[in-house]
Amino acid sequence: MARYTGPRAKISRRFGVSLFGPSKAVERRNFPPGQHGVRAGRKKKSEYSVALGEKQKLRFQYGVLEKQFRGYYEEATRRRGVTGVILLQLLELRLDNVIYRAGFANTRQAARQLVNHGHVLVNGRSVDIPSYQVKPGDVVKVAAKPSSQQLATRMVDLTQASPIADWLTVDKDKLEAVIARVPERSDIDPLVNEQLIVELYSR
Repeated sequence: MARYTGPRAKISRRFGVSLFGPSKAVERRNFPPGQHGVRAGRKKKSEYSVALGEKQKLRFQYGVLEKQFRGYYEEATRRRGVTGVILLQLLELRLDNVIYRAGFANTRQAARQLVNHGHVLVNGRSVDIPSYQVKPGDVVKVAAKPSSQQLATRMVDLTQASPIADWLTVDKDKLEAVIARVPERSDIDPLVNEQLIVELYSR
């Protein structure tokens, strides 16, 4: 399955935020990579460049490649409502993101691997597709296999201090999460201005 496998610290430094989880590289060197990095950060960017940067940030944040991201945007335009918010909701309701938000993985990359390796059940059925779209009422649970339980329990220990999304009902003892509702814009708090992304695709 296609996924981004390039340098992560470099991408986070380019945008000035930790897109793949906590990064000491961004804290220590808060300027773009490359020999002209310090000066590059001072240049005034065009509107197009800013909008493109917002799209790239959102893509990297959720681990989605360009073709798949465009598919999410086109789906968002077909639905009734605010396109930017619907786009964010589609990304939030990915199975790998739900695992991450529930605290069963400490990064989205770890959550993706947990799903890919068959450690996750949705409504009692094994699902190994990270992009699987969950919906309100779905029950997401870590499989009963000892290896799955041990892996998820270790991850839960790492995420004890992380807040759980309000739109999820999580039982960490059972390693189970129920999708209580569709997340609102205020629940998501993305690192981007999604309206700029909509304007970019609308050109």
